[in-house]
Formats: sequence, C-alpha cells, structure tokens
Amino acid sequence: MLIAPPFMLTTGPVPAYPSVRQALGGPLVYDGNPVFQAFYAGLVDKLGHVMRLTNKPVILQGDALLGLEAAAASLIGPDDPVLTLASGVYGQGFGVWSKRYGAEVLELTVPFDEAIAPELLSARLQARPDIRVVTVCHHDTPSGTLNPVAEIGRIVRAHGAYLIVDAVSSFGGMDVHPEAVFADIFVASAAKCLGAPPGLTLLGVSERAWAKIKANPTAPRQSFLSLLDWEQAWRPDRPFPVTPSLADINALDAALDRHLAEGAEAVWARHAATAAAARAGLKALGLALWPKSEAIAAPTATVFRVPEGIVDTALRERVLNTFGVLLSLGRGATAGRVLRIAHMGVTAQPLLAIAAVTAIGAALRSLGRVVDVGAGVEAALAALEHRQT
Repeated sequence: MLIAPPFMLTTGPVPAYPSVRQALGGPLVYDGNPVFQAFYAGLVDKLGHVMRLTNKPVILQGDALLGLEAAAASLIGPDDPVLTLASGVYGQGFGVWSKRYGAEVLELTVPFDEAIAPELLSARLQARPDIRVVTVCHHDTPSGTLNPVAEIGRIVRAHGAYLIVDAVSSFGGMDVHPEAVFADIFVASAAKCLGAPPGLTLLGVSERAWAKIKANPTAPRQSFLSLLDWEQAWRPDRPFPVTPSLADINALDAALDRHLAEGAEAVWARHAATAAAARAGLKALGLALWPKSEAIAAPTATVFRVPEGIVDTALRERVLNTFGVLLSLGRGATAGRVLRIAHMGVTAQPLLAIAAVTAIGAALRSLGRVVDVGAGVEAALAALEHRQT
C-alpha cells in the first residue's frame, strides 16, 4: 500500500479532509436514477451558493487543466485578439491555449516575483482597443504571488472585453468569487483549498460569456472540452453528456458541506494565519521570500528562495527524509530557485506551518548552514499570537 509522507505540504495535489475521504467510499448510484439527478441538482445549487453566483455553475469531469483549456476553446473565437497577463508560469502558460484558438495573442509580462499593475493593463487596452479576451492567473503557485483580479476585472469589463480567471489554487482559501471579480469564466478546482481529491473542475460562467460561447462556431460541442454540453446538466430531465465521476461528486458534496459548516470567513482566516506563521518563521531563519512584496504573497502557498550554495533538490530531500515534510519544487522560471509550502484545505493549519519552518531550519543546519531554528519557531508562534490579539 502506498504510504503518504506524514506532512504532505505540496501545492498539488493536497490531502483531502477526512470527511471527504469517507464520502469517496459512499454509494455509486446510477446517474440516470432520479434520486441521483435530484442530488446532483442540489449539489449544483450548493456550489453556486459557495461560489456566490446568481446563475448556475458548471462542473466538468476532470481536474483544472480540463477547465482551463475548455474555457479557452469555448470563449475565444478565431477572430479574437487575446491578451495574456503573465506574472508567473501558469499565467504565461495560458498563452498556449490562446494561440490555439485565437486570432492573435499578445502578452503583458512582469517579473515573476511581481503582480500585474492595473495601470499597465489599462495602457495596453488603450493601445489595442480591439482586444476581446483577457486571461489572468489569480494565484500563480510557482511564484506564490497574487494578482489584483477585482481591479483587473473592472478594467476589462469597462473595456468591453471578456475575462478568464484561473482561480484554481485560490478559490476556497481566500475571498475571491466569480461575479465579484467580473470574471466571464472563472475556473476553480474541487481539490486545493476545498480539500477534495483532484478530479473535478468548477466553473462560473457569466451570462454574457454564455452568449458569446453560443455564437462562437468553433466552441466545442459534443466534446470532452465542451462547456455547452454541461450548461443544462443540472436539470433532472436532461441526461449527462458523459457518465459523471460519481465518487468525485460525492467527495465534492462533502467538501462543500465542510466548507459551509466551518464558515467561509473562518476558512479564509485559517489559511491566512497559516501563511503568516510560515512567512514569519522563514524570515527569522534568514530566508528570503520569492514575492517582491508580502502585500502580493498568497495565503495559500509560501514560496521562498533557496539560499545560494544549496541545491533545491538536496534541501527538499533532507526535509522529507529526515523530518517527513514534503514540499514542492519550483516550476518553469522558478525551478531550482525556490521551494514551496502549501497552505490549502487540510494543510492550512498553523501547526503545520511551524512543522515546516522547524524542518527547513534543521535541514539547512544539517547541510552546514548556521541557522537559529528556535528563532524561526518563535517568530512563527509570535505571528500567530499577533493575529489572535
């Protein structure tokens, strides 16, 4: 049997909540059964409540990359100039799909330890008034940075363009919702901060986006990438386009129930407290955070620079093999330069941040660095106490 590390603090996948794991073993009811269809309709309404939508959300039967590509394929028409906002690996990566489906792809890039400045976006849109679609990643996990999606959304909406938001690693862990950020397609995941296993994409689609998708002759239909096929899947009198992943749907239901029981604000506060403790502890160890400013550091992941003279994989292996804490390596432009601690769902627990700080400090010391591990732990604890006062 595969045994997980005692502390799996990776940015994806993340461990599922116990109640969610239990739901995975629940009954697998035939999807044509009226009982299941009524359950599914109720689940969609529950998800819409959590996403704070005024229309119905869409659930796709695959993890987040499916939703991201489906969003691009559905919303971007062959004559649409697309602006990709690139402040990190995943933000830049959306350009791959944009090039596949759009007429022209432009890129607004900032250093990957910074965030997109709204004034830069305004200037680019003024220079190219024909831009029809803008894409942005809210939390780019390889950098641990946040983009100001609400401000970005206002600017894009005022311009008359459409906005696709990648909120895969932020939704559920902080106050971000589709309509509040003026997203036309908002892509989230059942995994990450909601604490379900990878397997489902959660989407908010605006009414204006549905109209554009329906008018787009190249939008997928009768395809695994199709949003249109799933628009009415919540209706008990409609068959599912494909057999839904029944176990994952049970897990999502349990994850939403858990989120609602704890309360969204309490969940967000728990994520933020965990991140604050991790950042304070790492800085006390003498480590530098990757984001240029803590103001743009995400509450769902802490990314720190690997010290000069230390190999990222050697530090990660020492932290894992000696202390049982598994961290994520960097990706793309941050590969070899950073390590990442996730604070998502069940791993957004302040004591886990202290465990990570302790393991990282002790691992650095064992690799020959002069590190005051106690100072790191004290700083993390002080950050938690400060948040309670």
